[in-house]
Amino acid sequence: MNECYGKKFILNGDLQPAELFDNSMVYEGDSIYEVIRMVKGCPVFFHDHMERLASSVKLQRKKHLADVPALRKAIISLTRSDRKKEINIKIVFNYNKGSDNYLVYFIEPIYPSGEQYKKGVKGILFFAERKDPESKVIDHKLRSSIYHKLIQEGGYEVLLVNDNKLITEGSRSNIFFIKGETLVTAPDNIILNGITRKHILEICRENKIKVELSCVKSEDILKYDAVFMTGTSPMVLPFYCIGDKFFNVRLPLMERLRQLYLVKVDESTRLFRPE
Repeated sequence: MNECYGKKFILNGDLQPAELFDNSMVYEGDSIYEVIRMVKGCPVFFHDHMERLASSVKLQRKKHLADVPALRKAIISLTRSDRKKEINIKIVFNYNKGSDNYLVYFIEPIYPSGEQYKKGVKGILFFAERKDPESKVIDHKLRSSIYHKLIQEGGYEVLLVNDNKLITEGSRSNIFFIKGETLVTAPDNIILNGITRKHILEICRENKIKVELSCVKSEDILKYDAVFMTGTSPMVLPFYCIGDKFFNVRLPLMERLRQLYLVKVDESTRLFRPE
């Protein structure tokens, strides 16, 4: 299945027809990437994503293949060519046997339904760790294992558990636990610090919501009232269960965080909007 979801894509700054897109340009060799949510045709938290992309490139000791103005121009060109408004866009720096390329293209949006925001989704514990948690790189083997586990158990997301039986993050999200009026999430240095997570923590500082940066032990999850994930596509999404353990999905604090986050989303798209 072709990962490019649209009529066009960008290859090294040039607009190309989707028929020329080949998944091998992304999944062969080494790839560093960002996935950005588009709202009303504009990327959400564009500059945050650009900062993380630059950080990943530096940590992986790779060459930076396109600067911020070039990527901004590529996104505007792509959105004008296809007119998609509510979708995800993927930026990939690919390094393969001396051939370095950058791609910008739409990917199929898989967003939670209104029902899932209301009733929550199922989480599954998965014993694994990312090799480079602070860099957004494609790990083919881990991704495949997680995909099969989710299908097998009917889950929406896995929560990664390390060798010390500590829950660190989700496979494509960050994880927050709630106890009373306090949020608990893993420390920055052992996870991929998500853009949505960054803004949720900022909202907490602005609204004097207490946050504890520590990992929850997998056997202690029932000590918490609620659990939710944050990410580009889910935004703020509650779990109704993790395995066979069930949680409250109707805590007012979760909905408050989601609404405050949506305000920041709107602000960020207005800042990007091209003339």
